[in-house]
Amino acid sequence: MKAIVYTSNTGHTAQYAKILGKQTGLPVFFLDEALTVLPRGTEIVYMGWLFANSVKGYKKAAKRFSVRAVCGVGLCDTGALLEEVRAAISLPEDVPLFTMQGGIDRKKLKGINKFMIGALTKSVAGKKDPTEDDRRMLELLTHDTNYVSEMHTKAFAEWFESLKK
Repeated sequence: MKAIVYTSNTGHTAQYAKILGKQTGLPVFFLDEALTVLPRGTEIVYMGWLFANSVKGYKKAAKRFSVRAVCGVGLCDTGALLEEVRAAISLPEDVPLFTMQGGIDRKKLKGINKFMIGALTKSVAGKKDPTEDDRRMLELLTHDTNYVSEMHTKAFAEWFESLKK
């Protein structure tokens, strides 16, 4: 692999990209920058924020680069939604997929993203018999949170290290 390429909406994916850059020694590029400086076909790790089980920017990156692994950053628990995300982006089975819990910064949300988070918050808050998962999700949605942590990169780091063997 030659680089880590990412797209970030509220900064959590950018934080993880920097962490993974330090762990791997790979240079880190925002997707728009990568499109201008990296040659077509460059092998990359792609990172994007999760929205409706899709990894933002993945399709654009996959058209230009050889994506060798994908990391999706969202509100979900680290390691969750792997099947859903893989299906949503039509990710081939031989490309490793990792999800990492990021967080939310409501001040940075705009447009449809702000609307969708607001609608989801109302939906979860309006449940008559909320489950423990519902209460936890409501807590995540109503308070700015940042769960970015090196501990959430463990599965990726183990996979990356296995490539050296």
